[in-house]
Amino acid sequence: MPTIVIKNVPTEVDVESELREFEWTRPTWTGDKLLAASPFRYDKSPSFFVRLEPYGEYPAGVWSDSGYYDAEWASGNFVKLLAFMRQETYEEAEDYLAEKYGVAETGDGLRLKPLHLKTQRTRQPLKETVLQGEAQPSDYLIRRGISAETQAYYGVRDCKSAVEIPWRRANGLLANVKYRSKYGKTFWYVKGADPIKNSLWGVDIVYSRRAKRAVLAEAEIDAMSWREAGFEAIACGGAEWSQAKRDLILRSPIEELIIATDNDKAGEKLRRAVESSLIGKVAIRHARITEGGCKDANEALVSGGPKAGVAVLQQAVEQSEQVRSLTYFRSR
Repeated sequence: MPTIVIKNVPTEVDVESELREFEWTRPTWTGDKLLAASPFRYDKSPSFFVRLEPYGEYPAGVWSDSGYYDAEWASGNFVKLLAFMRQETYEEAEDYLAEKYGVAETGDGLRLKPLHLKTQRTRQPLKETVLQGEAQPSDYLIRRGISAETQAYYGVRDCKSAVEIPWRRANGLLANVKYRSKYGKTFWYVKGADPIKNSLWGVDIVYSRRAKRAVLAEAEIDAMSWREAGFEAIACGGAEWSQAKRDLILRSPIEELIIATDNDKAGEKLRRAVESSLIGKVAIRHARITEGGCKDANEALVSGGPKAGVAVLQQAVEQSEQVRSLTYFRSR
């Protein structure tokens, strides 16, 4: 496996295997390179590449996007790319790679996985003054079928070049803020704030409203789309599940969780992870969008227009498949 630097430590990482976990548009896999449409833009041509093996002075995982909108996303290292693909912070991507691939040399030449003793860093909630967006609906989200009412419901704000999406703890305190570009698919978070892997977007509303049923989506805009269809909705923020996210569900008033992840390989993997961690603890249903080959809730909302899109989402819940569990219980 090629070596890349993780937290200043040279580490052998299976770059190709990690990249194959995601779906790419028009991919070509060669011996040392992946060519594909850019994941950062609405792109249909192979204008992006990432090195699978070292090339000259460039390490494996280095990537370049020839049609970039923003110089920040013209090129970068493997950690930055993986953080984007996993929809998490750079720090979280580093932690993932260090835990999965970190090894230590022994005196007899053996390479052993080190014992990872995780320490929970206490982070202070962010001050509300961190929010810099204007308290008005985003035209970008309006075009994506998200009404001004739904944007206000989740506290979403409009910025000049991005949509400001607050992430809050269950008690309503500000945990992090995601900025979603209006001109591509790129995003960024507030540095040093709560890790997204420990949070669920919209969970504060579920707690405050004592909601007994909620739809679980991957992205925030998909959760907002389900809200347009009349459902309380929360989002993972990506396709990764964690014990912290599970515990937020278990401590919440939710009695029925409708899992509505994306129609792709990563989405199905997330479905299985969520079900496995919660079966027997809350009632679980699986909602799948089957109309028009749509990948996610927002695509369904936009493709047929708001009225038809809402009907598709409502139908998906009506036809959702219940997971049978003889051990289901919920203590209060």
